[in-house]
Amino acid sequence: MNWVSGIVVYIILWWLVFFMALPFGVKPPHEVGEVAGPGHSDGAPVKPRVWLKAGITTVIAAVLWCIAYYLITSGMLSFHRP
Repeated sequence: MNWVSGIVVYIILWWLVFFMALPFGVKPPHEVGEVAGPGHSDGAPVKPRVWLKAGITTVIAAVLWCIAYYLITSGMLSFHRP
């Protein structure tokens, strides 16, 4: 795997994990006993904690990238025909 394909694999993994992590811990205002302010949607989360989710996503994507790198460089996973 060259460095360009390694970066592409990491970016794809990062976005996949990020979109899977977004719904965790999200509560709309009516579930926590608050009222949405003017100009805010009733379903908008009270505390989305996007930076925390982005940090956790970075770590998880790095671990998944290491696994993918190992599988590709060891020959267990090959995209070439024999």
